[in-house]
Amino acid sequence: MLPAKIVVVGGGAAGFFGAIACARVNSQAAVTLIEASRQTLAKVSISGGGRCNVTHACFDANELVRYYPRGGKALRGAFARFQAKDTVSWFAAQGVPLKKEADGRMFPITDSSETIVNCLMNAAKAEGVEIQTGTAVVSIKHTGNQFEIFCKSGEIIKCDRLLLATGSSRIGYQLAQELGHHIEAPVPSLFTFNIPEAKLRGLAGISVNPVRLRLCVGDKPPLEQLGPLLITHWGMSGPAVLKLSAWGARLLYDSHYQATLLVNWLPDFTQEQVRENILAVKNEWAKRAIALHRGVDLPHRLWQYIIARVGITTDDRWAGLSNKTLNLLVQELTQGKYLINGKGVFKEEFVTCGGVNLKEIDFKTMESKLVPNLYFAGEILDIDGVTGGFNFQSAWTTGYLAGVAMGN
Repeated sequence: MLPAKIVVVGGGAAGFFGAIACARVNSQAAVTLIEASRQTLAKVSISGGGRCNVTHACFDANELVRYYPRGGKALRGAFARFQAKDTVSWFAAQGVPLKKEADGRMFPITDSSETIVNCLMNAAKAEGVEIQTGTAVVSIKHTGNQFEIFCKSGEIIKCDRLLLATGSSRIGYQLAQELGHHIEAPVPSLFTFNIPEAKLRGLAGISVNPVRLRLCVGDKPPLEQLGPLLITHWGMSGPAVLKLSAWGARLLYDSHYQATLLVNWLPDFTQEQVRENILAVKNEWAKRAIALHRGVDLPHRLWQYIIARVGITTDDRWAGLSNKTLNLLVQELTQGKYLINGKGVFKEEFVTCGGVNLKEIDFKTMESKLVPNLYFAGEILDIDGVTGGFNFQSAWTTGYLAGVAMGN
């Protein structure tokens, strides 16, 4: 009996992990990984600012699924088979220990993504995986028990089992559709908010942790996030904004990125406590300038911007603060209204929500329910996580499960 011929299309994190896992469980299989560009693992090498945020230190599968705006339910069973702690063990076994940072993100102790790239390349070579770069696939036919992969060069590659791990690429979706799968429309996820307010943008670089954000899009129920916020040259960014953009990806896309953002700069206090704090400052510093003697723990320049939004000038004293202006100030501190007009990008992550419909995939094996011996892994699926190593984790998990199933 001839050894199984297995092809992985896509030389990213999921593709490599799948190819390695497959070759390990079946040393007789002929495993070939093909990549359209000249360079494999391009996204791995630039992720995390060149440090590679490999995974997140969340080792409870039930907790882990909560970080996926789309795909969490489907991943629950998959994470029971291979999750973050398995990723840590896998890399440690290759001689690449990971370290945990204060926010839970995990990086190689070298702080270099090249360590991860080299580790995956070496593991693939050690297992005899053949790597073909510069091999662009234009179409795939499934006839009988075989796949025929037609390449741009004119080459036709035949295989018994096929893993599509093409990321969120147009050609990947096209190939999946040709093979009978449905694609959930891809839209951007993980992005920053453009807020066209010159004075706000003048505060670029100021961060506040935590803030509570509420995203209001049309008549839909508001979405909420708590966490750090960073003011930028184009509006707002930081973990709280990025998480909101992920959970609201489709809503924001449908509204052409026009929405209202309510910012509570002081989420540790109730509105009444904020009012009491400001009244206490008013009584204690009656003759002092409001701009110079703030009653809340916020950066000085941000305080001056906030009071200006409610009409308080640099000359106004606490003694002259009317009840009406006091109410406006409390409102501004706890429910400041900012108009989102467009999205920016988040340069360290290139994440898309959308992809192959998850109901068409068996998440025990990552095999297609529609086409026998066809498998999927990584971002070609309608799965996306928030920032912090979660998107790589779903790539490792789905790649590993697909690889083991193909090898068996």
